[in-house]
Amino acid sequence: MSGYRPATQPTFYFIGVTTTSSSIMRVFPAWARYLGLKDAVLKGIDFPLHADPDAYREVVSFMKSDPLSLGALVTTHKIDLFNAARDLFDVIDPHARLMHETSCLSKRGGKLICHAKDPISSGLAIDGFIPAGYFADTGAEVLSMGAGGSTIAITWHLMRKERGPSRIIVTDRSQPRLDQIERIHKEMTSTVEIKYVLADRPEINDEALAALKPGSLVINATGLGKDAPGSPITDDAEFPKRGIAWDLNYRGDLIFLNRARRQQARQQLQIEDGWTYFLHGWTQVIAEVFDIAIPVSGPDFDEMSRIAIEAAKA
Repeated sequence: MSGYRPATQPTFYFIGVTTTSSSIMRVFPAWARYLGLKDAVLKGIDFPLHADPDAYREVVSFMKSDPLSLGALVTTHKIDLFNAARDLFDVIDPHARLMHETSCLSKRGGKLICHAKDPISSGLAIDGFIPAGYFADTGAEVLSMGAGGSTIAITWHLMRKERGPSRIIVTDRSQPRLDQIERIHKEMTSTVEIKYVLADRPEINDEALAALKPGSLVINATGLGKDAPGSPITDDAEFPKRGIAWDLNYRGDLIFLNRARRQQARQQLQIEDGWTYFLHGWTQVIAEVFDIAIPVSGPDFDEMSRIAIEAAKA
């Protein structure tokens, strides 16, 4: 018997680690009013990092059988939930099948559908702050620290011919995670050179950072600074000249971003937090779960951003 109570109104779930701390708990009700979603509600479900597979299976089974449970956004647990509950999905979209992860669960015609929306949302976020042709013009590289679902999605976008950095370096504390992302990359048709580095100490990330070409993109995709305290780099880390520092977090202690800010003037850094990534990640999933159209740019998207900023401050 499931430990979850059946929903009594249209319910959208947020599966994460510290969901009550997220701005979305204040933002979603404001968005729901703007989008005309009537009495829809958002509920958070927290699991510890790398939870028991049975816990993932229980929540997926519950949502699948509960009529008013419409779907979910999944963060942090994207790969673990997919691996634990894959046989419970009625449909798996091509991105999810390739990347072995789920960031979105929805229902259509009584079927539970597993989606990987991150390739779309991460691409929209990147395209918002890195112009077309940037890597071809600069010869810059990409260092993504963390080999989880976010890096899988981001590298899929960056490995496309029209993006094409000169090299991608992926680091992680887990060799199995590195092995998994390498297997996924081999299924993609790309000529971009990729290096995989086991970084069980932050000093190893410092070394990878120091070796980057000027203008390179550096990504904190580890969850450190939000899901767990800390940073993947030390105070001694040196960002590349004219580099771009992107933290997928927008809340938490943000130590990685603070280290980049201390070098911003000296290294001429462009610094990006995870707010726009947050907006695209959520709006893409909400559009899927509620079967509505949400623009990815223009006045309506700008209005949703404004609403989110105001709600997050409340």
